[in-house]
Amino acid sequence: MYIISSLLDEFSSKERQIGEFILSNPSAAVYPTLQELADTIGVSESALFRFVKKIGYDGYRSFRIALATETVEPPRAVYDTEEDATDASSAIRTVFDTNIAALEHIRNTLDRESFERAVKSIITASRVYLFGLGGSGLIAQDAYHKFLRTGIRCSAPGDFHLQLMQASQLRPDETVLIVSHSGSNKDALALAEGVKERKATLIGMTSNSNAPLCRMADILLLSERCPPPCVREAFSTRITQLSIIDALYLSLMNHLGDEGRESITRMREAISRRRLRGDTSIA
Repeated sequence: MYIISSLLDEFSSKERQIGEFILSNPSAAVYPTLQELADTIGVSESALFRFVKKIGYDGYRSFRIALATETVEPPRAVYDTEEDATDASSAIRTVFDTNIAALEHIRNTLDRESFERAVKSIITASRVYLFGLGGSGLIAQDAYHKFLRTGIRCSAPGDFHLQLMQASQLRPDETVLIVSHSGSNKDALALAEGVKERKATLIGMTSNSNAPLCRMADILLLSERCPPPCVREAFSTRITQLSIIDALYLSLMNHLGDEGRESITRMREAISRRRLRGDTSIA
């Protein structure tokens, strides 16, 4: 913030416009993507990127981190919320309230047509691959855990290089689900490019409607951020994306009918043989 204010008189008119916006709205400049913030300010992405470089940062990401460290209130720095969780009760209330709000928002805004297209693509594919990195990789692994029960041929390599290798071997009759919270992660986009090159069907799952992944995906499952006081980071997004995966699983089972139920029966029988006597649980 200090570096921006100290250079205001030296900025061009466009740079001054960016600097004055950030000085006046520091918290509003922390969370948006480069494209989102540029659109809000009314400048081009390249102008905003040049501004970030001029004030001494090697990229937009490092600028956002520095700005967040300087301006974001302590509660938001931990869990992006207006509330300060000072005890167990307030922590529980904050997390559950934000997750419930996020789930209600996605339930009402999730595109039903895109969802149905995703189900159809998964069912008709010769094989389904589930890709994700970091926290998004956990979502992909959960999808694998669910889809494997249905009998659908699927795979979810956890290592990025393995995912790249798999993407290079795709066929047009295969489907890939790429999960990316930001939708702008370079590695996730490299995977998406590999899918497109091989002409496989790409299902993108992200929370950022302006992300490059949205433009690349054949089918988009948008777990868009809900309005405040919902969190903007991956905390509540993880819950909504897991719920979308569960909804996909349920829809797949409805379409598969007896075939899907037979697959679940085989799975349960295989697992039950490994349980101790007296354990009657089924999952």
